[in-house]
Parts: sequence; structure tokens; C-alpha cells
Amino acid sequence: MQNSILSEIFKGVNFSAAEEEIVFNKFKKILISKGDILLSAGQSVSYQYYVRSGCLRTFFLDEAGKEYTVQFAVNDWWISDYTAFFTGEKSMLYIECIQEAEIFQISRESMEKLYHEVPAIETFYRKKMERFFSSFQKRILSDLALPAKEKYLRFVKTYPQIEQSIKNYHLASYLGITTESLSRIRKELAHQ
Repeated sequence: MQNSILSEIFKGVNFSAAEEEIVFNKFKKILISKGDILLSAGQSVSYQYYVRSGCLRTFFLDEAGKEYTVQFAVNDWWISDYTAFFTGEKSMLYIECIQEAEIFQISRESMEKLYHEVPAIETFYRKKMERFFSSFQKRILSDLALPAKEKYLRFVKTYPQIEQSIKNYHLASYLGITTESLSRIRKELAHQ
């Protein structure tokens, strides 16, 4: 079991038996239920999470209480409030479980230790963060420039497995549109 979980989390990284033990012992398995809040705004952020199964989302609440979905995380994704995780500031985001999930948590302190004890981990994370920031920048540019229909089509193409796991208002919030606009776009596409 230990080997299969690590090969899921760290695809392409080959560990010695000793490294495997070191890495495995830094993670904690957590089962969370739909509706559970894993992180709230204003909390310290000590962990990032690998999603083995299920679906979570990060969201931001403005002063009027309106939700803005920032990220979804499904199988084989990582999630946290990374600004707070890396800077030590308090969280600005919430993390909510929207589909029962099995996750593995690791602390920043444990990650730092792993970088020194198992150097392949540092390379793995650097490459993962490079892809994450590239994807995040593309999303920002898309939000600034694309019409709602194009944003929706891009989301469905990029993340086909997520749409079935989330509620309409979560997706509309992520796209920056109303649920009515999302319904209109789907109807229009269904008639094409």
C-alpha cells in the first residue's frame, strides 16, 4: 500500500526502500465528508493536501459574503492556500469538500525536511509548481479576455472530469458568471 500511494503522489520518482519509508512517514491520510471545511479564512496554513479521491474547492468570500471559487481539486491534484502556506500569512481562502474525499496532508516543515533528505522530491515539486503557475497565469488571462462561453468551453476541455462533480453555482463562481448565464450557455451549446 505504501509504495502504491507514493507512486500515485510522486509519479515518475523512483525511491529506494529507505527513501520510501522517510517520505511515507511525512504524510497523514485524512478522510473528509461532503460539506466539511478543511480550512477557513484567517487561519494559519501549515499544510498542503494531495487529493487521492473526491473533490474539493478553494473559495474566497468578499465583504458582502459573495463566494468566488478559485480552484477545484480532484484525484491527483494538490490544494492549499498557497500564498499563506508559503508566506506564513493567515489564510484568505476556504477549502471545502464538495465530494467525499481521501486526502494526504503534509506540513511545510516536513516538505522542507524532505527536500534535504530526498532531493528528488525538491525537483518533483519545482516542476509541479512551474506547471501550476503556468496554468494559473493562463486562467487569469482567460478571465480577463475571453467571453463567458469561451471560458466555459475552455474549462470543460481542460477539466472534463470535474464538471460532473460540482454544483452549477460553484462552476459559475469559478467562471465569474451567474448560474443563469451558465444555463444559457449550456442550452445554446446543446442546440448546436
